[in-house]
Amino acid sequence: MSVESPALIFLNAFLINNFVLALFLGLCPFLGVSNKLKTALPMGAAVIFVMLVASVCAYGINLLLVRFQIEYLRLIAYIAVIASAVQLVEMTVKKFSPALFRMLGIFLPLITTNCAILGMALFQTANEYNFVQSLAFSLGAGAGFTLALVLMAGLRERLDLADVPDVCMGAAIAMMLAGLLSLAFMGFAGLGG
Repeated sequence: MSVESPALIFLNAFLINNFVLALFLGLCPFLGVSNKLKTALPMGAAVIFVMLVASVCAYGINLLLVRFQIEYLRLIAYIAVIASAVQLVEMTVKKFSPALFRMLGIFLPLITTNCAILGMALFQTANEYNFVQSLAFSLGAGAGFTLALVLMAGLRERLDLADVPDVCMGAAIAMMLAGLLSLAFMGFAGLGG
């Protein structure tokens, strides 16, 4: 059982071990949706919601699997929960904001295969977090994912106005920006103690 405080767990997942910029999980939606701030924020909110649902369900599922000594079903159970949560988000967004649904495009259903969400569920189980710690971890991971999306979107929007050499246009400049952001986040590694 982990004795870390929820605030430290949140800070760790948010900045120190940011899932995108330090652990390199969830790069597909990070690079795909970070073109504009108006799509980055809703995608971040969707990921936070899915991470919260997945965290709560993973905590309960893990208790059940340990109780019946069938821990080997953990991975498939987590994947089923994540897919269900994403379907819920997708149906809600499609119903209440069709324009946002079209803007997010294929990246909204791709949350299902987002390794950051599965990683969050597996990390919280491996660290043996209690319920409150699991919530703090999922909120920190989701907020960190959103922070990475928003930072990248802001930088990419600014670059649209800049004079970038042709050889660096598109994916090349996006990868360079992601690398620089990752280097900047490595500076937070000392906060962990």
